[in-house]
Amino acid sequence: MSAVAAPGPLAVVGAGPVGLSAALAAHALGLPAVLLEAQPRAAAAARPGSRAIFVHRATLELLERISPGLGEQIAARGLVWRTKRTLWAGREVHARSYRPSSAAPPFTSLPQTMVEDLLRAACDRAGIAQHWGDPVARVASEKGSVRLRTAGGVAHEASHVIAADGPRSTVRAEAGLALRGSTSATGFVVIDVADAAGLAEPERIFHYRHPAVGGRNVLLVPFRGGWRVDVQCRPGEDGGRLIDEAPDWLPGVLPQLPAHEVTWSSVYRFQQRLASAFTDRHQRILLAGEAAHLLPPFGARGMNSGIADAVAAARAVHTATVPAYAVARRAAAQQNIHAAAGALDHLLAARPRRRAAQWAAAAAAPWWPRAGRWLDAAPYGPQLRAVTY
Repeated sequence: MSAVAAPGPLAVVGAGPVGLSAALAAHALGLPAVLLEAQPRAAAAARPGSRAIFVHRATLELLERISPGLGEQIAARGLVWRTKRTLWAGREVHARSYRPSSAAPPFTSLPQTMVEDLLRAACDRAGIAQHWGDPVARVASEKGSVRLRTAGGVAHEASHVIAADGPRSTVRAEAGLALRGSTSATGFVVIDVADAAGLAEPERIFHYRHPAVGGRNVLLVPFRGGWRVDVQCRPGEDGGRLIDEAPDWLPGVLPQLPAHEVTWSSVYRFQQRLASAFTDRHQRILLAGEAAHLLPPFGARGMNSGIADAVAAARAVHTATVPAYAVARRAAAQQNIHAAAGALDHLLAARPRRRAAQWAAAAAAPWWPRAGRWLDAAPYGPQLRAVTY
């Protein structure tokens, strides 16, 4: 006979930053929730790599609202860089420094694992029911409830489900919702380099046509404990080979570090994918985060928009406004995808007009600051309102 868990009004599937945030948001609204995660807790806590490192102020404020003290904890654990620079073929075309402020930081930069550690601890303090290491296998949505069954045979019944189980979402597939969109043909390499002692001045630096990497575009972003090095591959290039050659080119990219200890590396492509709908036909399943949309890391839209989804989804369940959630958050994701498409078009510069505009801006930047500002901002896509995230 299968074990049956106590039914609750809300089930959250997936215990990444989005699912953990959804469970905390539900708790803050007085909604009992159960959190279901496929991986064992120890395995989830030990994931390698910095992953999503940039937490926007709007996200910190959301987390502070649903769990008092949490936003402040995350901000304190992270790193705030005060200078951003952009270079063209080794020549600086834009730089801006910000004065320290006593107000809440505009962002914080730290490995995603640290954020998840603090979110899990907040869920523990809140007494949120959690079931780890048993993936959800079946989901049946009806007019008045949702029934779930795990691979281990445990059944759960809930009034609603928030699906935060990532790009290969079982819940989305069971609901019959498709994830549609495109993947860039050009790859990008991301490498974490350790800097636990904080030896290098933390600055966000974007290099167009970096001479140390054969003229490829390079983004350097510091975070608590290290640096992320993001390199744009050439069309058809094997990103794995570029990673293998990293000991040869890293000293030229990060000369401010005496050693270059690589702690993690990966190859990715720009993903621009959107679910056909953010809720099922019975409006009992709400998609959030990467179960609902896939976005590239440039612009830090992925995790930040996912946490905004999570908080909005819990609120929609609480206020019985699920249809409005589906419309508003899908529109936000569409804006982010549009912004990502603009960033990718700029980075690839496949059209002669785009390449000519970049060259002209680089030549004009020393005497026309606006050209430098454009070169600095364009790789991240157009600026969107914080609510979009």
